[in-house]
Amino acid sequence: MMTVRPIKVTPKFLKHPEGSCLFQMGETKVLCTTSISDDVPDHAKASSKGWLSSEYSMLPRATTTRSSRGKIASGGRTKEISRLIGRSLRAVLDLSVIPELSLMIDCDVIQADGGTRTASINGGFVATVQALRLWRKSHPEMAWPVRESVAAVSVGLLDGKCYLDLDYDKDSRADVDLNVVMTGSGHFVEIQGNAEHKPFSHPELEKMLRVARQGIQKILAVQKKVLGDVSR
Repeated sequence: MMTVRPIKVTPKFLKHPEGSCLFQMGETKVLCTTSISDDVPDHAKASSKGWLSSEYSMLPRATTTRSSRGKIASGGRTKEISRLIGRSLRAVLDLSVIPELSLMIDCDVIQADGGTRTASINGGFVATVQALRLWRKSHPEMAWPVRESVAAVSVGLLDGKCYLDLDYDKDSRADVDLNVVMTGSGHFVEIQGNAEHKPFSHPELEKMLRVARQGIQKILAVQKKVLGDVSR
């Protein structure tokens, strides 16, 4: 399949966070929230910058069998994805213009069917823009820190065919699995990939990146429909 799965975004899904949305790609559903505080870490203060960090987790029954909360929270995969989300969102923010702000992104997978990290990035960006807009209403002097949008998608090779936005069934059988994060201007933020069963060639990599770019353009269009112009 050379297109992304159906996307549904429910903005302002929760009452209390500064920003929130339920982001759905296919059967994967992630609840994303953004909280703003003045608790800026010391390393950011030393550089006169604000900061953004993230935490990713899955509910115990997000998958077909239950996983204990402690096991999920302490897993290396959970920490690695948390860092990926943070890097992806910081890539499109000018933290120097919000030196007194700290943003915390929480991405909780309530139903997993492949692509949870990419859905978290996509939803996390929506929640973050919402939060910053709300904050600026009460702080009109705040400079706008969002330089451009960011989105992510998975792509893989299975039986010689290229698939975009893989669900769990295809992802678990894929020969190659790639996660691609790009900005709205078409620049790469991160490419994560590995050969699960057999090595892949440079032409195959180029094809996967082309397909990923096409998919990300569709995700960016959905984000724009929800958020409008993110440069303000």
